[in-house]
Amino acid sequence: MDRKTPIITLLTDFGLKDEFVGVMKGAIASIATRAHVIDISHNITSHNIMQAALTLYSAFKYFPKGSTHVIVVDPGVGGKRKIICLKAAGHYFIAPDNGVLSLVIKHEKMEEIYAVTNEEYFLAPVSETFHGRDIFAPVSAHLSKGIDVSCLGERLRLEDLATLDLPVATFSSDGKLTGQIISIDHFGNLITNIDRNMFGQLAPKEGAKDLVIHIANRKIRGISQSYNTVSIGAPVAIFGSKNLLEISLNQSDAGAYFKARVGETVTVEMS
Repeated sequence: MDRKTPIITLLTDFGLKDEFVGVMKGAIASIATRAHVIDISHNITSHNIMQAALTLYSAFKYFPKGSTHVIVVDPGVGGKRKIICLKAAGHYFIAPDNGVLSLVIKHEKMEEIYAVTNEEYFLAPVSETFHGRDIFAPVSAHLSKGIDVSCLGERLRLEDLATLDLPVATFSSDGKLTGQIISIDHFGNLITNIDRNMFGQLAPKEGAKDLVIHIANRKIRGISQSYNTVSIGAPVAIFGSKNLLEISLNQSDAGAYFKARVGETVTVEMS
């Protein structure tokens, strides 16, 4: 890596109540004093690998190439799961091999993949429960200082990696588009796996107002351009910043309103 100010991002489910995030930053700073550490989020729901995968994929491309992204959503810590370093799209990703990189693997060009096993770059002794401090943080720091990724361990093949069974939106024979809620954000917006491209196959732009979205035995008519096209507290369907269909309430919580959960079905059809 040749960046004058290396960038390391952190994405975890640690929250901010305890010392875990600060300790990881301290471990990085002790090795790479010039690295710029940026928090993506530490509020991933505990052990929610799918949510972390979506958050990572939505965020990483807004950082400069050469950035190192550290993902510690790791319910298998201390077990047999591997830790991997993957280079894709000019970025480095250090993560548990538990599927959290599934969206990166699916959509981006893979360059290199290595197991992280070289203890020369770990803190000692290595805790069984805090690999974020003892492995992920120091390895990212050494990587930001310019070591070659091949120094970390043996090379892996793409087919060696664990991936999530990602839900895919589908068209039925009667022309309906069926997807599901894959995440609920801080505001209660229901984020689906229906992307703008699939949506365009169902209806041209001028026909968006004639669509009906079905969720939790309720209907929303049409796709809006902004939240304030409806009154406060009213439901609205919109394509959010991830280019995915979202079900929202203007200035309120759609998750609570619809009593919806991740995995719930969302259907779109012409009226």
